[in-house]
Amino acid sequence: MFDVVALGEMLIDFTPVKSQGDNYLFSPNPGGAPANLLCSLAKFGKRAAFLGKVGDDQFGHLLRKTLEDNHVSTEGMVMSKQYQTTLTFVHLNEHGDRSFRFYRNQGADTMLEPEEVCYALIDRTKIFHFGSLTLTCNPARKATLSALEYAKKAGKIISYDPNLRLSLWDNKQLAKEMIQKGLDYANILKLSEEEAMFLTNCQDYMKAAQTLMERYHNLRIILVTLGANGSLALNRHNCVSLTAYPVKAVDTTAAGDSFFGGFLYQLLELGKPLDALQEEDLISCLSFGNATGSLTTTKKGSIYALPDLQEVKKLMNE
Repeated sequence: MFDVVALGEMLIDFTPVKSQGDNYLFSPNPGGAPANLLCSLAKFGKRAAFLGKVGDDQFGHLLRKTLEDNHVSTEGMVMSKQYQTTLTFVHLNEHGDRSFRFYRNQGADTMLEPEEVCYALIDRTKIFHFGSLTLTCNPARKATLSALEYAKKAGKIISYDPNLRLSLWDNKQLAKEMIQKGLDYANILKLSEEEAMFLTNCQDYMKAAQTLMERYHNLRIILVTLGANGSLALNRHNCVSLTAYPVKAVDTTAAGDSFFGGFLYQLLELGKPLDALQEEDLISCLSFGNATGSLTTTKKGSIYALPDLQEVKKLMNE
């Protein structure tokens, strides 16, 4: 039995490394939001499995080995001989905040077919997790929606990170339409402040979260990440917010993914039904998520930057 099975993209993030003068070298780092979340959970001792497609190329084999090295099951990973692994170049500003340039025209992650999804893994998990990048185009869109229907009928808890990347969509309207389609299935939703406002047209993230909670009756928990200002958690009865842990950030890549992984870890540790969560439970989960996300920003890269359980507990105790 798995704790979390995630469907989505896994790719190579080329992260800048300072060289001589004003030049940069780019270091290949395994990444992709669903994979980052799974590796974060696995580092904490949870059982995790990946569903998705990569190229049968040097990068795809590196990604597979990375999951295996991090004790994430690759039973549901498809290796394509026809399509190549997606590549992303990460650009960092002076504060460590990042932007992305994707090389993804028919990247392997977008070409996952519905019949290639290992539905047996969904049967064997407590939480099914997904993002919106596989909703950008077919056939991965059909595969994602097929998996969501399956998970919903199987009564699984469904967690969702829209992870908005407008450059990957044909237009903003399609992005909003498909991301909202994903909201029809989600029980736990994580958003950035920007994503919350994009989906609702509200200029206040709190109002945006409340609007989504009222609009989608399947939602039980909404999380909003606020960068250096921390995060908030909202359910049907409570709303809590916590400030971020003070750290020196050098690269914010994967911080949101690890935050979500940390939140889900603590949620699994509590072992309570979603509707039974009290204010103190949300605080516990949010605090752990904040610590995990904060520590991830102190190192460069995605999966390589994820903290272990001892590091997170040390930061929280300090």
